[in-house]
Amino acid sequence: MRIAAEIPDLLSFILSLRDICLATAIIGCVFTLVESALVLGFPGEETEGSPAQSPVTVLKPLHGAEPGLGARLSAFCRQDYGGPVQVLCGTQDHASPAVAVLRDMGTSFPTKAIELAVDTRSHGVNGKVSNLINMLPRARHDIFVLSDSDIVVGSDYLRAVTAPLASPRVGAVTCLYHGISGGGFWTRLSALAINAHFLPHAITAVSLALAKPCCGATIAMRRSTLDRIGGFGALADVLADDHALGLAVRAAGYEVVTAPFLVGHRCFESSLRQVLRHEIRVARTIKSIDPIGYAGTIITHPWPLALLAMLSGSTSAVLVAVAVLLSRVLLVRCVERQFGLARQNYWLIPLHDIIAFTVYVASFFGATVHWRGADYSVTANGILVEDKT
Repeated sequence: MRIAAEIPDLLSFILSLRDICLATAIIGCVFTLVESALVLGFPGEETEGSPAQSPVTVLKPLHGAEPGLGARLSAFCRQDYGGPVQVLCGTQDHASPAVAVLRDMGTSFPTKAIELAVDTRSHGVNGKVSNLINMLPRARHDIFVLSDSDIVVGSDYLRAVTAPLASPRVGAVTCLYHGISGGGFWTRLSALAINAHFLPHAITAVSLALAKPCCGATIAMRRSTLDRIGGFGALADVLADDHALGLAVRAAGYEVVTAPFLVGHRCFESSLRQVLRHEIRVARTIKSIDPIGYAGTIITHPWPLALLAMLSGSTSAVLVAVAVLLSRVLLVRCVERQFGLARQNYWLIPLHDIIAFTVYVASFFGATVHWRGADYSVTANGILVEDKT
């Protein structure tokens, strides 16, 4: 009798959960359509910028073997830029495969200023920041462009990204990025994660002034600004070092401008495990920056929520699921059209969205991330603690 009495309560709970999932999926579908419109309103081509002549040092922290590294670095040696350009690459490992790549490039570009700094010193848990600290004494010029090693750029990149620094109010310039598949199923899925999820969300946040990003894909700034905020040292143990740098620049009274063009992010993942590790690290990084806002991004997962509502057998849930899937395909198509990207594998969208929702839920349980071959715990204030176990 007791079990029979509990059945109505269980059915009521299931129906309430279904209604919540269904309502959130509908909101997410509408939000996806809004994102599509905002994507189409975002500039899709690089601006030429001013005919800048100021000397620039490009800081490129390297790590391990990355397919196509030489070609990506070569693009920085072929810039249509009016002033001197120093491409300064750094690694903390003398045996890194990147060392051989840079040596080969030294013979390919004998007239270009491309240099390699190898320094094993560590200044904190964040290896990328330690690398930048080690490289800085060899930087010859007073305008810095920080760019991750997996970033793909065009010939007008330096001219466009440094142009906003002509204003004394601007302390840093950053860029959003799109994903580029390196070939293979998992890199296609990883690139789709950027193009169908991160990029439209970032464009929406920028367009609606919901966030002020500062992305490691590109950060251009003056040496004097970096000196004023205390250099890279304060970032040596921070997971979201790019975000922290942007906060420091704004705290010093400057603006951080998002450039009106994208750079490319080359994806290297070769297994589901690598995809999940990367997605978990990104999710927990964002959660450490804005936990309340991150929790609210549940509306960006309408497809899995519609599937959960369908488990109740609701006909309306089926209709919502179809509408959600169509809106997701439309969003990806808008991204492709606006930024001239290659056609995505649309059949991967439902799979990606399920994986993304799984990562979203998992990100609330635990604080461990895998980065650059090591495991770390992330404290409540975003500090990295290396896991020695």
